[in-house]
Order: sequence, then C-alpha cells, then structure tokens
Amino acid sequence: MISRQNTMTPFTTESLEKALTEKLMLNFSKTPDEATDQEMMRACAMVIRDVMSLRLVGTRKRTRQEHRKQVHYLSMEFLMGRSLMKNAYNLEVLPQLREALSHLGFKAADIFEMEPDAALGNGGLGRLAACYLDSMATLEIPAAGYSICYELGLFRQKIIEGEQVELPDHWKDLGSAWLVPKPEEAQEVRFGGTVREFWDNGHLHTVNENATTVLAVPCDMVIAGYGTEHTNILRLWEPHSTKPMDMSLFSRGEYLKAAEEEAMADSIAKVLYPDDSHMEGKSLRLKQQYFFVSATVQSITMKHLATYGTLKNFHEKNVIQINDTHPALVIPELMRILIDDAGMNWEEAWEITTHAVAYTNHTVLAEALERWPQILMERRLPRIWQIILEISNRWQRRVEEYYHDPAKTHHMAIVWNGEVRMANLCVAGSMAVNGVSGLHSEILRKDLFRDSCGMEPWKFQNVTNGIDHRRWLSEINPGLDSLIRDLTGGSEYLHDPLVLKKLDDFAGDKAVLERLAEIKRENKERFVKHAKWSRDLALNPDSIFDVQAKRLHEYKRQLLNVLHIISLYQRLRDDPNAVVHPQTFLFGAKAAPGYVVAKRIIHLINSLADQISHDPCCKDKLQVVFLENYRVSLAEVLMPASEVSQQISTAGKEASGTGNMKFMINGALTVGTLDGANVEMHDVLGDENMFLFGLHADEVVAMKREGYIPQRIYNENERLRRAMDALRAGFRDGVSYDDLYQRLLFGSGGSPADDYLLLADFQSYCDAEKRMVEAYQDKELWNRMSLHNIARSGIFAADRAVGEYADNIWHVPHK
Repeated sequence: MISRQNTMTPFTTESLEKALTEKLMLNFSKTPDEATDQEMMRACAMVIRDVMSLRLVGTRKRTRQEHRKQVHYLSMEFLMGRSLMKNAYNLEVLPQLREALSHLGFKAADIFEMEPDAALGNGGLGRLAACYLDSMATLEIPAAGYSICYELGLFRQKIIEGEQVELPDHWKDLGSAWLVPKPEEAQEVRFGGTVREFWDNGHLHTVNENATTVLAVPCDMVIAGYGTEHTNILRLWEPHSTKPMDMSLFSRGEYLKAAEEEAMADSIAKVLYPDDSHMEGKSLRLKQQYFFVSATVQSITMKHLATYGTLKNFHEKNVIQINDTHPALVIPELMRILIDDAGMNWEEAWEITTHAVAYTNHTVLAEALERWPQILMERRLPRIWQIILEISNRWQRRVEEYYHDPAKTHHMAIVWNGEVRMANLCVAGSMAVNGVSGLHSEILRKDLFRDSCGMEPWKFQNVTNGIDHRRWLSEINPGLDSLIRDLTGGSEYLHDPLVLKKLDDFAGDKAVLERLAEIKRENKERFVKHAKWSRDLALNPDSIFDVQAKRLHEYKRQLLNVLHIISLYQRLRDDPNAVVHPQTFLFGAKAAPGYVVAKRIIHLINSLADQISHDPCCKDKLQVVFLENYRVSLAEVLMPASEVSQQISTAGKEASGTGNMKFMINGALTVGTLDGANVEMHDVLGDENMFLFGLHADEVVAMKREGYIPQRIYNENERLRRAMDALRAGFRDGVSYDDLYQRLLFGSGGSPADDYLLLADFQSYCDAEKRMVEAYQDKELWNRMSLHNIARSGIFAADRAVGEYADNIWHVPHK
C-alpha cells in the first residue's frame, strides 16, 4: 500500500481571485468587469488546469524514479460530463472558487452551467471509465485513459412532435479549455496498402507499403485525484492528414478532391459510433478502433523504450486494460510492434502480449460482441489481418488438441465463416477476463465463454462495477453529504466509502430520519425549479418521483414501465380513487440513431405523457415526463431528487449497471429484477429494503427453452390485455403503436415475440409497484429503508472496484 501524501489547498479565495484576474488579462485582454461568462469559464478552467499540470509533472517524475508499473485504460467511451466543478472539488478549492467568482461579479452557478458536457460516450460504459479515472488518480495508481478526441459528442437530443431528433453536440467549443495538445508526441497510423516480406540477416522483415497514413495527435485532459497531489491523464487522439492540401487541384477548382485526404482523416473523429448497418459505416468504425489503438500502443511502447531501452520487460512495467471489445485490436497491434519493429520471434512476443493485456467484458448481448467481416479487415488492415489469422490458427490448434470437439472449435474460433470474432480474440490474447457483476461473471464462465473457461479457468475473474461516490454523492448532494459527516464524525467516507455503514446505527433515530426526508424534499424542490427553468416543466414535488434514466434499449425494458403506467392510467379512468398517492414517472434516455424500435418507444413515452397531461382526471395524481437530452449534468440534478429507481432489465441481460448504484447512494429505493449488480444490492439490502419482482436468470433461460408463448399471457391477464390494446388504439396525438403490439405478441424483423419477456414479468412488476406505493405511505418506514440503502452502498464505490483490479489483475500498489 502507498501512504497518502499530505497536500495543501492550492488556493485561498484571494489568491484565486488574483489568478483568475491575471488569466483573463493575459489570455483575453479583459478585466473581470469586461469578461463574458464564457471567458470566465475558460479562465477558471485554465487556472485549475495549470495547478493539475504542475502536479502531473511531479507524478511523472516519481513514477520514473520508482520505475512503477503503469496502467493504460483503453475505451471507446469516456463520458466525462462537466469538469470544472469536479476538478475544483478534487483540488478542494470549490468553496474558494465560488467565493472568488462572487467577488469578481459572477454567479458561480451560471459559470458552472456554461460548461458543456464532454459527452464522449453513450451510457454506463463511458461513465464507468470516467469514474475509474478518478479512482485511479485518487488511489495514486500511475495510469492513463485513451480514446478518440471526437469532434462531436454522441448527439444532442431534441424531441420534436414526440420523436427523437439528433443534433450535433459541439462540446469542444468550450470544452477544449481542458485539452492540452501534444503535437510533438504524434504517431502515424497506417491503413490499407500491401504487405511486403523480405529476409535480411536471417530475419524475416515485414513492411506495409503504399498505405494511407493518418497522423494521430494527442490532446491530453488532466485528471486530478481527490486529497492527493497524484495526477493522471486522459489522452484523446485527434486525426490529421499527413499530406498538405493539393494546391494545384484547388487552383483548378477541384476543391473537394484537393481536400480528400484531409476529409478522410477528419471523418475518423467526427462522431462516436457511426451507424454500422452498412459497409461504409463498418469501415469507419474499424478505422476508428484501429486509429486510437495503434496510436496508443505506439505511444506506450515508445515511452517504455525511452526508459528501459528494451521491450522485453514491457509486460512487467505496463498493463493494458481493454474496456469491452472495441479496443481488441490492441492485441495484434502490440504483436506487430514486438515482431516487426522490435524483431522478436512469435513465441516471445505472444508471451509479453498475453501478460500485458486484460479484458473487461460488459455484455452478453450478441449484437455488442463485435464481429468484423474478414474482407474488411484484409483490405483496411492487411498486416493486422495476417497477425490475427496466425493468432487464430494457433488458438484453434490449442482448442482442437484440448477438446477434440468440432462444436467447441467452432464456438471458440477467432476467425470463422468469413468473420473475425473480437470477443474470442480478447479471451485468447488476454491474461485476465472479467465480468462486471457476480451474476454476469457467472454467465461468462458457464455460458458465453464456458469452453474457454474450461480450458483456461484461471483467466476468469469478477470485478463488480463501481461509481465515483465523491461525485455522485458528496459533490451533487451537499445536504446528504453534510448529514453523513455529522453522523460519521467527518469526511472519512470520502476516502473509505465503507464508513457509510455507520449510518445503519441511526435507523431508529426519528430525528435523523426526519432530516433525511427534509434533504430529499429540498433536492426534489431544486429539481422542480431546474425543470421549470430549463424546460418549462411544472412538476409536483408532493408526488413520488419514480425514475428510469438510462440508455434506451429493449432489454432495459422501458416499455414494461410504460405498459404499467398505461394500466395505472386506465385504472384511474375507471376509478378516480385508484391512485392513492400522486406519482410522477420520469424517463431520461437516448436511443441510438439507427435503433428504430428504441426511437419508437421514446415516441410512445411522449404520446402517453401528452395524453395524461391533457386528461383532467390525472391532475395532481399522475404525470409522465420525458427528460430531453439526458446527460451527466442532468443526472447530477435528477439523482439526488429521485425516490424510486427503476432497474427492470430482463434477468441475465444487464451485465451490472451503474445507474442503480448512483440512485442507491442518493437514497432512492429500487424496483428491480435480480439482474446485474441488483443481485449484489439485494445481498446487502435484503428483500425488506428494495422491491424485487420478475423471473430469475435461470428461469428466463428455462422459459425460453421450453417455448415461451406471450399470447397465452395476453389472453389470460385482462389488465395486461387492456394496456396492450391501448398501444394499437393509440393516443390523442393520433399515433398508433401497433408495430410495438405486434412485436410483443408475434415478433418482427427477425426478433422473436416478446424477446425480453415483458409480458411474463408484467403482473409481478405491477405488484412490486403497488408494494412500493404502500410503503411510501409510511414515511418513517420509507426513510428508514432509504437510510439503509445509503449506508450499504459503500461497496459499490469505484475505489473498491479499482482496488480489486489493482490487486488481482494489474498487480500494482495503491493507496
């Protein structure tokens, strides 16, 4: 273990005022009286960034002097959100910054709100990566994150006539204040061309000729740890053409052709996750993945060589963690460098690679276990294809010798039937494979990778996901933070989240429970004001805030939530006394642009919201709200105000979830299935502190194996049938959702009927919601349950998760 360093707060209010004033004058030629909010936001970022950059120099110096092993965390997504408040908080200067801005004539809230979200991700995968960066810095692990410096974030969601419309998200307009370009560390990445082999001095040499070269320029975002001077980076690669514009073509008026090379390079970082339903989209996604992987591995190996003069000990001083299959090409790329550039033989290079790379699997869904067309790999990455093919052949021979079973060979193959299976490549080429919750890791061992686990059981581990509890509790919920400090005797929980367990001792203290209720009420009222100011929404703070906020996907079952609300609405129409307590159902979600069914569900939510808002019988009893453009900064206001957390995925489909943890740590109670990390939440909470429903994972498998017939449930359950029929009939906006009705009962587009078992779990879900509302009537009971949720959430902190990676997979010391 590494001892915690004694740190000093880098600023007083007065010194911070002076620094901001000087930064405005030096960079914008303005005094505070003349500066705009945007200029002040940039000045704040630059001042904070300067402090972190100085600390980064010290961190790197200590790392070199101590020859410490370094962690390299590769992810296509880093959903960072806003950085100003977070960095000021981690540097422990947030109060000083608020005061300094006030003294200079600015409102701190306006300056913080000015910053765009760095939405370089789509959901839990990217937000998890961001949380882990914070924990790695706080635990003083020398580490760096790597991704692409996307020109646009995922997209800015606009709801027009109930439907999602995707607009460009220009996050870099102000967000670039956090980026430090490092053109001197640029790397060349090659695509296409031909491979030429020749012998020289008894060694076979391989050269990629006539390739298209793209320059990868790093832009570094500095990541500060909390309560430490240790600092890491997130390195985002920006593509540039290596060829200048052809001025002769430009002069002849052939403007597009003149800029062709530049446009090709720019396209790589234009947008996260281009639609890959066509070959051009697949090609671009493959380019993106190889671009950032190749640049990263070249950078890492180059720095290692500068320090040690050899790559033979690379695996002893570096570990590369790949976050899902997107960075899987790190395996053949590292092999390429070790063989082609360092001159190693295959066996030596493979030994180093398979002791340097670790793989985190995040899903069991087939659609997310990437498979690339072989012909695309051959054309775009000819040398990488050669190496993958050799890996595949050697792996296949091992499988055949071990199992002597063609079925298992087929299941475990890396290259098969014209496809490259990236998950199998990751398993073959990694020293460790981990799932992200207990249930998920069991499914990997016993189902998805069962044959690989049988051959190499020592590789398979579990690290349940975690969240940055400093951001998702202390920073965004100051009232709750204050209560915790009072009850636990200080701020120790910020470094040791298990200290939260002390809150259990106050479950019988009525004064504490009343104060907890007051904090929740204040957070609800704050969200009501935010909704009114930002969206002109009128919300009822006396209602139950029942929230489902996450990526829109059929397996997450927002549609099940909707069917229950339709049913509740129908019962209210039948009996005005059917709703015993006002309920506000809040949805926040983005659907992938090409995911037609998910976008239809968003439209359905908005149609239902419109219907209910115009029906007088629902006034002050029932409300449905779709929160447009859900993102990190909106979640930071929503989660402290939430009272019910909907975690209702089909059992066995959600790998872990992290939204469930963020709601839990803010005192919301979970209505959920035993899926993902909900299982571990149930282990610490028991039946009495959450509202469970639905089939278990093994029951889901059994039901599908035996032949699931959703029409039978539809016919037998009148409540369900009425809700389903309402989809066909449509709502006051004249839109019918017969397509969703048909999809649930009969299937469509190759999807089986009710593939995610909404109808099978419908009645159980309605019963759980009923139990939840009944519990809400007993305020003391509800607040006690809420307190237990907060108290037992400490194990879901990212510090714990990163500590497990450090101890069991990376083998690096930490604080």
